[in-house]
Amino acid sequence: MPVDLSIVVPVFNEADNIPPLVQEVAAALRDSQQSFELILVDDGSMDRTWDKIVESRGRNRCVRGIRLHENSGQSAALWTGLQVATAPIIATLDGDLQNDPADLPALLAALEEADLVVGVRVKRQDHAVRRWSASVARWARKAVLGVGFQDSGCNLRVFRRRVLTDILPFNGFHRFLPVLAHASGTRVVEVPVHHRPRTAGVSKYGVWNRLWRGIADLAAIAWYQKRRLRPVAYSELADP
Repeated sequence: MPVDLSIVVPVFNEADNIPPLVQEVAAALRDSQQSFELILVDDGSMDRTWDKIVESRGRNRCVRGIRLHENSGQSAALWTGLQVATAPIIATLDGDLQNDPADLPALLAALEEADLVVGVRVKRQDHAVRRWSASVARWARKAVLGVGFQDSGCNLRVFRRRVLTDILPFNGFHRFLPVLAHASGTRVVEVPVHHRPRTAGVSKYGVWNRLWRGIADLAAIAWYQKRRLRPVAYSELADP
């Protein structure tokens, strides 16, 4: 059946986080008038993540499970989930429970004045080196791209489906979604959200495995922003 909201969550080796994630999302939207689907995209996990998704589907019919046949990365998993989502409004969040599903209602409310609402982790529960690297990345994005979003790397977001029309999918696009959307004329607002320490599973990212990719992606986005075709004014010959 058609739903009002699709929530897309890419996961990789997050077996212990699947049951509480499903419970927290359901609790966050319990009082909402919107129907929803929770799309869990298993990015080729090697633990019991898929088994937990299957079990969750048995308990809650709002859960949809998508299983990639091989590990393809967060961007590929997220894009796959976005393509199978059915609702006009889409939400995304990480599957490690550091994003708080309880923030979803506030982001949905803010969507009344925007096309894309981005969470800002005001009190990040990461180690000092990771917080420092995030600050450097924010400074670099502003210096190179001229866009000063406070936390474009936060994956807790809510947006209208039409936002995806002007998004170029590539490996790493999820980190630049607000920047790409803003460049296409999308109304983007930022909303403070909670951030929690990881209590289960292991982080898949570190400073060094993001540094060089981040530099390459930043250069590519800068080139794309400069070369992309933009809407132009035109006139059409009318019949006499």
